[in-house]
Amino acid sequence: MDIVLKIILVIFSIGLIAVVLLQRGKSAGLSGAISGGAEHLFGKQKARGIDLFLQRLTIGLAVGFFILSLVVAYFVKN
Repeated sequence: MDIVLKIILVIFSIGLIAVVLLQRGKSAGLSGAISGGAEHLFGKQKARGIDLFLQRLTIGLAVGFFILSLVVAYFVKN
C-alpha cells in the first residue's frame, strides 16, 4: 500500500510540473508583476480555452498532491 501511494504521488508531482510548464506566462517582467498582479487578482484577465483547462488541471493536481502527501506521511509514520 505504501509503495502504491508513493508511485501515485510521483505521478501527481510529474503531472503538476508538466502542467505548470505548459501554462503561458501572465506578466512581462517586473512591470508586469507590479501592475499585472492586480489585474489578475481582480479578474480583468479571463482565462479561456486551453488556458482555463490548464488552470483547473493545475488546481486539481495541486490539491491531489497535497492530500496524497499527507496520506503518505501518515502511512510512513505508522
